[in-house]
Amino acid sequence: MADDGSHPYLQQIPLTVSPYVSLPTATTLPYTYKSFPSTLPPSSTGEDADNPKPKFVVSQSGHAAHPDEIIASCHALQDHLRKMQDDAEATLRQWQNDIKERELAEKRRVAPGWLDREEKILEPVRRPDPDAQSENIMDMEDGGPVQQSLTQARNAEGEALDRAFGDLAVRSRPQ
Repeated sequence: MADDGSHPYLQQIPLTVSPYVSLPTATTLPYTYKSFPSTLPPSSTGEDADNPKPKFVVSQSGHAAHPDEIIASCHALQDHLRKMQDDAEATLRQWQNDIKERELAEKRRVAPGWLDREEKILEPVRRPDPDAQSENIMDMEDGGPVQQSLTQARNAEGEALDRAFGDLAVRSRPQ
């Protein structure tokens, strides 16, 4: 073994070549190969090269931004969402008020003046009539004129039925 500066113990280990392992070979470069310059040219996206805030947060799509810019865009998004929510709530409140106004207008159409007054319970008011009896009809012992008129109406109906069906004989069934 040649003494080329390797460790003496490594020189004692024999190397074996496996038929299943292929060692990498050096690639040959074409004659048209040009190496990269040591400095990169300015960006073609138009971003300012002397920007004091370096854009070191890079997304998967390749967009780069500074954390302050990301925070500012998040605040702008929050403001936009808050404004949209306020607009939606105002629209909902307006819609509910319109529904209440329509229902109120319908109630006023059905019963005009009812909702505009403070008294909400209707109570019948009797006007004292000097010619009328002071007694209550229900307190009368003989039933009063209402009871008498009902009895007369029933008798008249019965008489009409007797006149219509009076000549029919009622027969009993033989058993």
